[in-house]
Amino acid sequence: MKLIKYLIIGILFGIIMTKSEAISWFRIQEMFRFQSFHMYGIIGSALLVGIILTQLVKRYGMKSSEGIPIAFKKKDVGFYRYLLGGIVFGFGWALSGACPGPMFTLVGNGVSVFIVVILSAVLGTFTYGALRDRLPH
Repeated sequence: MKLIKYLIIGILFGIIMTKSEAISWFRIQEMFRFQSFHMYGIIGSALLVGIILTQLVKRYGMKSSEGIPIAFKKKDVGFYRYLLGGIVFGFGWALSGACPGPMFTLVGNGVSVFIVVILSAVLGTFTYGALRDRLPH
């Protein structure tokens, strides 16, 4: 029953991504060329909602779906690690035309070539896991 809840959330996420045109390669291209505010508005709205929800979780001590209290740990903010991560993420976004969330939405919309992109992202994740101990953190 719990999996049905996540399936419904995923379907709603896909519908929202499709209807808002956040999966459109043309919209992404417009954003990177600073020709349209559309994607910046979507990203800014998501950021604002995330900030508000995070504050609500912290203020009211909310729990996960398993009943475990949600805790936020302070992390060491290393400028160069986030810079490098952002560059790698940006290259992936520019090369594929989508960030991780819309990749699955695009497959659901019939753009089957994104299966290759998803498999590449999974391979990159496993590669990171294998090399994690040797990388600077």
